[in-house]
Amino acid sequence: MSPRRSYDQYCSAARALDSVGDRWTLLIVRELLAGPRRYTDLHADLPGVSTDVLASRLRDMEREGLTTRRRLPPPGAAYVYELTARGRQLLPVLQALSAWGAPALGERAATDAVRAHWFALPLLRGLEGLEGEEGLVEVRLEEGVFHLWPGREEGPVYGDGPAPGEPDARLTLDAATCEEISRGTLALPAAVRAGRVAVTGEGPLAKGLREG
Repeated sequence: MSPRRSYDQYCSAARALDSVGDRWTLLIVRELLAGPRRYTDLHADLPGVSTDVLASRLRDMEREGLTTRRRLPPPGAAYVYELTARGRQLLPVLQALSAWGAPALGERAATDAVRAHWFALPLLRGLEGLEGEEGLVEVRLEEGVFHLWPGREEGPVYGDGPAPGEPDARLTLDAATCEEISRGTLALPAAVRAGRVAVTGEGPLAKGLREG
């Protein structure tokens, strides 16, 4: 195993970048915020990464204590990667990067890859501060369906597919609206008030969105 590359600077920011500054590392964290993922699933949701680079990054992240690898019991019998508690502490870092990068999104290009769950981080930001913000939210987009757990302190913060169980709120919106929310040019409560996001459900979170 090759030694860890380091900036060799006595600075906490430099030490952090020693661990997560390599290309693809933080995007792997983004994917693992959905919970345990198989290698093939990670590769499918990280278009552009080579198999060699992905394998190398996963080894580095395990060595840094950001991820663990375990074997699923039969009949699955596949290995999955998941974040450790330290790895999950990168959620606010990714949120800050996502907010900082929002103005650079611009209009979506024809060559831009997209996955429905990549909108999870901006929507989680949009739910912050709402009354009853904690709960389970199902999001329906043209690109697909995913679900969120805003305010959750442990475990996955989002996942692909319909909500596991009855959600506190369901959000239905088109791609243009979601892209505006992601760019920071439209706030989620404002989109609800304008009728661009349909909210169903009777949980506190749904009511908070409708009344926000």
